[in-house]
Amino acid sequence: MNRNLSTAEAIKRWDRFADTYASTHGEHGDIHKEVFLNPTIFSLAGQLHNKRVLDAGCGEGYLSRKLANLGATVTAVDYSLRMIEIARDRKSMELPIEYRQGNCEDLNFIEENNFDLIVSNMVIQDLANYKQAFQEMYRLLIDGGIFIFSILHPCFVTPNSGWEKTADGNKLHWNVDNYFYEGAFEQPLGNEEKIVLFHRTLTNYINSLMETGFSLERVEEPKPSKEMLEKYPSFEEDLRCPDFIVFKLRK
Repeated sequence: MNRNLSTAEAIKRWDRFADTYASTHGEHGDIHKEVFLNPTIFSLAGQLHNKRVLDAGCGEGYLSRKLANLGATVTAVDYSLRMIEIARDRKSMELPIEYRQGNCEDLNFIEENNFDLIVSNMVIQDLANYKQAFQEMYRLLIDGGIFIFSILHPCFVTPNSGWEKTADGNKLHWNVDNYFYEGAFEQPLGNEEKIVLFHRTLTNYINSLMETGFSLERVEEPKPSKEMLEKYPSFEEDLRCPDFIVFKLRK
């Protein structure tokens, strides 16, 4: 744990890791997005035809492409320049997507009251100033607009959390520690890089959203469906505790 790590450091590391990260993403993102996050996000989003949508923290752009293919007009931002370059390279010319580099903590180049829907998929945990990011999302939505965001579950994915295993590698239970620590910590991602994540309590996430002015409409803790378990049986272990949490809010 290192409270001195900043969003600027997180950006540097994502730039370095962008190509490796993108190599794991296809039409449906990576396997965790396919199994857990996509079904939840699109269920919460509803009809997308003719909607103006912000993909806030688009990464290599898979979600932007899915949103556009469902009829949305998409603006997509990411604070990693290399991610934006990859997303632009992967975009079909006919898709109505505009990719721009930008940090969700400060998107002053976008006018207020501009979007019907904002989706931020596994991004808020990568930002030091999450409260400012929430304020930006609120500013950019039209009145009555929807904000959907997913993060690692802050109750279960904490600094130093992980499986307790037997000597021969069998998983006994999931250990949680340092839940009330708030700040940066490093998390291995792949074999070469540690990314910077920022942990907060569930209480502070929800209270910050309420203080910003959002109304909470729904919370989901995604778990693998029967169909996904048939396709990926190893995710049976994810019925023991949730890895992710998804919020739907209204301005």
